Amino acid sequence: MLRTAKAFAPGHLTGLFQICDQPLDPMLKGSRGSGVSINLGVYSQVSVEPASSTSWSVYINGKYTEKAFVSEYVLNKLKSRMKDPLKITVDHILETPLGSGFGSSGGGALTLSLAANKVMNTGLTDLEAQRLAHVADIECKTGLGSVSAAIRGGFGVTYKPGGPGVSEAQLYQGSPAFRVVYLYFAPIETKAALSDPAIRKKINEIGGQFCDELNEKFTVPRFMKRSRSFAEHVGMATPRLKMIFEAGDNKGITFTMAMFGEVAFTVIEKERVEEALDLLTEVFPECEPVVVGIEGEGARLI
Repeated sequence: MLRTAKAFAPGHLTGLFQICDQPLDPMLKGSRGSGVSINLGVYSQVSVEPASSTSWSVYINGKYTEKAFVSEYVLNKLKSRMKDPLKITVDHILETPLGSGFGSSGGGALTLSLAANKVMNTGLTDLEAQRLAHVADIECKTGLGSVSAAIRGGFGVTYKPGGPGVSEAQLYQGSPAFRVVYLYFAPIETKAALSDPAIRKKINEIGGQFCDELNEKFTVPRFMKRSRSFAEHVGMATPRLKMIFEAGDNKGITFTMAMFGEVAFTVIEKERVEEALDLLTEVFPECEPVVVGIEGEGARLI
């Protein structure tokens, strides 16, 4: 008999962060930083049926893949808790671009862990399933704090690093008055960026300081300006992103880049969304900018 479960995790755009991966315990590893959860994200459906031996297939947006390393990590960990062999089918539906700073790897791990735990009867608590996803994201080097951010939702500052139940954050209460406008160009591999000593050094030179400043006083303009300064200091903004930055500055709209992806974004008052869209289409007439709301609710079974 076929059984299914489904979960959703919001995407998360990180504006600035500090790498905190020195502890040996992966639950203490993570990041401090600031970012915004959006109401587009990752849906994962897990279907299982009895079988003579356990096997699984993973699909991303309808296409079979053998390169879903984070999903493989989660499934291998859950396999040891299964009572009976199962044929497992995992369908990840990504509403945001993969590998582009939207936290889709962490979101995929989290939604898979939650849905698989329910349908496979592996007996984990919700917190244990969340922590499994965090460790998968850390061990596979696809993210640092995206799982905790997806669980929490909202817009604010993570001031204490770590996995679910360890990290702590302050959330901004004025989110409903704002929208996120972004323009995607191309992915940037998170694993490569987090493994580059020069980039890591630049990140940690100012990431912690900016995090502290926003935690002390959080406003949307401060978030955008600190995030922009962070992006410029790290030095990964492409010529296309710099064109948007300059055009935005000329119109009084601050854009920054997603960490990590060739994605320009701004958090802006609802009343000014059309201004931001006009600016983007003026700089890149063929572009397709996206407007999304800020997701106040975190990851969940649906």
